[in-house]
Amino acid sequence: MCGRVFVRSDLATLMQAFAFAGREGVLGMANQFPRYNGAPSLEYPIIIMQADRSNKVGPVFESAYWGLKPAWWKAGMPTPVNARCEEVGSKPMFRSAYQATRCLIPIDGFFEWHKLDEKGKKKQPYAIAMKSGQPFALAGLWEIWRDRETDLQVRTFTIVTCAANEIMATIHDRMPVILHEKDYERWLSDVPPPHDLMTPFPSELMTMWPIGPGVGNPRNDRPDIIEEIDPDPEPSFL
Repeated sequence: MCGRVFVRSDLATLMQAFAFAGREGVLGMANQFPRYNGAPSLEYPIIIMQADRSNKVGPVFESAYWGLKPAWWKAGMPTPVNARCEEVGSKPMFRSAYQATRCLIPIDGFFEWHKLDEKGKKKQPYAIAMKSGQPFALAGLWEIWRDRETDLQVRTFTIVTCAANEIMATIHDRMPVILHEKDYERWLSDVPPPHDLMTPFPSELMTMWPIGPGVGNPRNDRPDIIEEIDPDPEPSFL
């Protein structure tokens, strides 16, 4: 799964790394980044296909909340932060978005916890990123949900996951679908669903390091959250 991310770039730097996308939809989010401990329910920049002012359709940055709410969502229903690639084409929660409204989620890295005992009470957190240090894009699905009481429209998203690659398999059996740059346009387009893109990203392009227990509390949003530590054989959590 993928339940926590980090964006150590400021918003301008992040958008520059994805300069092919228009920017108007997220300019008001600048004061929210960097974000070193990004949790679900928060607002993030995503890239979607959308018509601009001249009605030309192309990739643009827009803001969205992490936790998918389909158009038919009602209070009390789940708001999944992950969508298993094996289910996106068939599960009602994801099916419509997978067919028509896919997105990119630009980040600098994500977190995962390695269970150190069978009950999962002892865990060692890890940060995962690209060896290059560059931002990268996760595959996502998005929808707009309208609050019938306020008539407010809310854009939401979920991150697609797949089986772990070699490096991730040492700590977890799942990982987010990371897309190659050459596949961005295809993932965003309205061509037939790109099933073949939902595969483990090459391990040799990634890096992973142990971090401290502070990441366990999303209120801890500091640069030192992602600093490497010596793994604690008896980790505790804040």
